[in-house]
Amino acid sequence: MAIKGTMATTARPYAWYFEPVRWLLLGLAHLPLAVLYVLAEVIYVLLAYVVRYRWRVVTENLRNSFPEKTPAEIERTGKAFYRHFSQVVVEILKAAAISSEELRPRMHFTNPEVMTNHFAENRLVLALGSHMGNWEWLLNGAELEFPGRAAGVYKPLNNLFFEHFTRRLRTRLGADAVPMLATLRYMVAHRGEGRILSLLTDQAAGPEDRPYWTQFLNQDTSFYTSADRLAVQFDCALVYIGIQRVRRGYYEVTFSELPDGRVAKVAPAGTFPVTEAFARQLETDMRASPEQYLWTHRRWKHKR
Repeated sequence: MAIKGTMATTARPYAWYFEPVRWLLLGLAHLPLAVLYVLAEVIYVLLAYVVRYRWRVVTENLRNSFPEKTPAEIERTGKAFYRHFSQVVVEILKAAAISSEELRPRMHFTNPEVMTNHFAENRLVLALGSHMGNWEWLLNGAELEFPGRAAGVYKPLNNLFFEHFTRRLRTRLGADAVPMLATLRYMVAHRGEGRILSLLTDQAAGPEDRPYWTQFLNQDTSFYTSADRLAVQFDCALVYIGIQRVRRGYYEVTFSELPDGRVAKVAPAGTFPVTEAFARQLETDMRASPEQYLWTHRRWKHKR
């Protein structure tokens, strides 16, 4: 049962000594966002100037993605990323206590009719997102915009405490969190229903994943192709989720139609029209607001 406004007390599968950590995190989460943004500035200074957290990875990713930028521009973009990332960190923490009334105006959906049109046809919608903007607020925001229809696929964490805590972050306002290995079972159970199932589709796919390779931000880039396969198998509608921070703590979400299962079904062998269209949409968004992407992970660690 979804509990709005606070995290519910349930049976805890983790060790007792994590309880002080839970209370500390909940205490911070109940602070006003204005106070948490002060904490975000402290985190920003630590990450960007003291610890320089993954600075080499960030600058290498930026240089390779935007070879036209000067070293000074790369430096400025990197620092702007750390400020954005620090704000997202405290916003994710705030998700443990934020009310639906406070979150709703912070997540503006510009064209919800894209989804409601598919719901009217009882089509399951695969919504392909990325690590742009605030990807964690997105699921809760979608549940508020489309009550009872939002679910997101996630990879469970190995640490039982953080797995329990982050799952509650994602589901406490009513959304479903679907473990990655349960994706097919969820889709079978809700076939023919007007629902959203969101996937973060920008991760690096390894050789064992039979990736699709394409030029993306001036580099050979591997993508998972599960969206194309699922679209064919379930005749899904496919939608790209664009999310941009318009000012601190406020985001704008825009949906764009992608090729659906009917298109993917007749695509020539070895082509992945859904994944290719997703890559092009994401590339456009990343060029427009590069500081809002998660540059700290090794997105290009695999080679063709």
